[in-house]
Amino acid sequence: MGAQSVAIAGGGSMGRALISALLRRGMLPEDIRVAEVSPEARASLTRDFAVGAFEDAREAIAGCAVMVIAVKPQEVAALLAPLKPLVAATRPVVISIAAGIRSASLQSWCGADVPVLRAMPNRPAFVGAGVTGLFAPAQVSRKARDAAAHLMSAVGEIVWLANEASLDVVTALSGSGPAYLFLLSEAMMHAAVSLGLEAEAARRLAVGTLYGAGMLAQASLREDVTSKGGTTEAALEVFAAADLTGTVMQALKAATQRSRELARQFG
Repeated sequence: MGAQSVAIAGGGSMGRALISALLRRGMLPEDIRVAEVSPEARASLTRDFAVGAFEDAREAIAGCAVMVIAVKPQEVAALLAPLKPLVAATRPVVISIAAGIRSASLQSWCGADVPVLRAMPNRPAFVGAGVTGLFAPAQVSRKARDAAAHLMSAVGEIVWLANEASLDVVTALSGSGPAYLFLLSEAMMHAAVSLGLEAEAARRLAVGTLYGAGMLAQASLREDVTSKGGTTEAALEVFAAADLTGTVMQALKAATQRSRELARQFG
């Protein structure tokens, strides 16, 4: 493996998104290894990306410069326990994308001198349009931070966070956020159908509106598309009367609390 080699523990959706993005950036397949327990998933990874896929995570991470933990929160401790001697000896940059699991727990499972960071990407990473919250404890070097930022920027924008607790809010906001927008888009589509629009036309218009609004949001605010006395204002007044803002607050609070519960449960 090369000096910038990457090992990904977990060949699920986010692991595959990272692999695809790194290959698009120009990384060689032989510099990417994946640890994956499922034989079917390993075969798919090798077939689709020509990367090395291993059942034994120790084979995958041997000699890697960066190790990404891309398994479910409840699987992190069991994954890292047998890897600790190797990780502590070789000291790769470890980036965890497991929701809720605190850096202190990760550090104890990896070894005191291993640079450990946390990242929270989201589903648009699959198309290179993700946004990732990144946190590094104070002792992590600039070199390790740069390595983490370089890797995660392959799937989209990077936002550094000043404190670890903010990652729970990031999980609620951007990590789970695409599902909220999908729900709104589906509700708009169904409402349009009930008002007489053909189903396929409603679907295309709702999805296209979601996509275009996301592009426009980089340079535009809600006020820019709301004319006084117009149709948009009439719709927004209904949202306000239903306390949409309060509902969103409660939804994000619930997701943030669940992230904290994961830390207590599996950390």
